[in-house]
Amino acid sequence: MATFRFRANRWQARVRRKGNPDLTKTFVTRQDAERWARSAEVDLDRGSYVNPVEAQRITLGGLIDRYIREVLPAMKGAKEDGIRLAAMKRNSVAKLSLASLTPEAIGKYRDERLRTVAAGTVIRNLAYISSVINHARREWGITVANPIPLVRKPTAPKGRDRLLSADELARLLRALEPTGRRNPWMQPLVQLALETAMRRGELLSLRWSDIDLSGRTATLWQTKNGDKRVVPLSSRAIAVLQSMPRDIGGVVFPINGFTVSAAFDRALERAGINDFHFHDLRHMAVTELSKRLPNLIELAAVSGHRSLKMLQRYYHPSPSELALKLG
Repeated sequence: MATFRFRANRWQARVRRKGNPDLTKTFVTRQDAERWARSAEVDLDRGSYVNPVEAQRITLGGLIDRYIREVLPAMKGAKEDGIRLAAMKRNSVAKLSLASLTPEAIGKYRDERLRTVAAGTVIRNLAYISSVINHARREWGITVANPIPLVRKPTAPKGRDRLLSADELARLLRALEPTGRRNPWMQPLVQLALETAMRRGELLSLRWSDIDLSGRTATLWQTKNGDKRVVPLSSRAIAVLQSMPRDIGGVVFPINGFTVSAAFDRALERAGINDFHFHDLRHMAVTELSKRLPNLIELAAVSGHRSLKMLQRYYHPSPSELALKLG
């Protein structure tokens, strides 16, 4: 409820709400004080009240700093997310106070980013900002508005359907052969990605203790969906694993994501292959697995997709092969 007090020729309004700090403001007339108190009470009830002093004092960059320190360490993918958030801090939008972080300011940031990076990257940047602000509202008691829902998002890019031809795949595997100073883990990493449809992060998280060679399974304890998944291993996947040396640390692939990206790009250049990403290996794997597992429920169990709609983004059957099945 609101209370009003007349002192020093001014009216002080105080609004109290359980679970929120008291709000106070001073006015010349009682009518102005009552008007402000009613507005503040409505905003508090809706959860949309913005503390102007706090919003002016805190910058987006400061909020990101605290998020990196307090929230990211407990999250999966903390290292990569931390690098992206640190890069976002270098943008001028991070210097804006939360009061200045209006939909117009975010729209300008969106348009500037679209001139240098893909729409998918901009969508992810906006999602990061929204997550940081929402966490501050929920967990830190920082009462500021989130402008992201009011900003038009760039059109999401269409799902990729880039598959390597047999010749391109042969060239890529040759370019990954561990000769000279080339990374010895890259060729088996790519081969296992093609055999299992595992994501890059899932492959890099594998430990030898997670693999049952006799039972022909690999257990993923943390996946993108947050669920445990047991992946069946083909005879070829078993052969790849048996041919690999074992690192003393127990990790199957003792390399990080950035090393993989750099080594993979260099191999593509040596092989003369354009417009291909490591994640496209997952598309190829699911397409190949679909020939051996025509039951989509079984296919989703291997690939880890929760919905058939998501599986469709990765499943690229050949129209010619479908025509042969029709007879």
